[in-house]
Amino acid sequence: MGQAMNVQVHISRDCEHDSIPAADEFTRWSEVVIAASCDLKGPLEISLRLVDEAEGRRLNDEYRDKDYATNVLSFPVQWPTDMPIPEPRPLGDIVICPAVVEKEAAEQNKSPAAHWAHLYIHGLLHLLGYDHQTEADAAEMEALEIVSLQKLGISNPYLVG
Repeated sequence: MGQAMNVQVHISRDCEHDSIPAADEFTRWSEVVIAASCDLKGPLEISLRLVDEAEGRRLNDEYRDKDYATNVLSFPVQWPTDMPIPEPRPLGDIVICPAVVEKEAAEQNKSPAAHWAHLYIHGLLHLLGYDHQTEADAAEMEALEIVSLQKLGISNPYLVG
């Protein structure tokens, strides 16, 4: 295997929940996803913000015109092409609402840890330029999620029951 990629995940917590993974898990997940989905080399930087339902709802309404708290939002860095990219290279911000993650995990009979990994990976893929606006794009993104999760020992989240 190659050497570590040097991904820094800066976490800010606006709330606390029992199921929030340890900080080093987010770094490990990041390295797996980046290795599986693109050819970026470190050092890389990701900002992760954990918010309560009120803030999740506010952000979802402001940026997506959806008036409810969502599980994950992503805000990729839009770096001007005429400016040098600093090191570590900022990829953007991921916002996760732990209360929604925990609720969904229970409703979907998934372990909270597996659901956290899936949603974080989903958000990170958005930072890396992937989306699910078309069926083809969705299939590509889901395939990368599945491969990344498998590398982490987590089963396909899209399989029913």
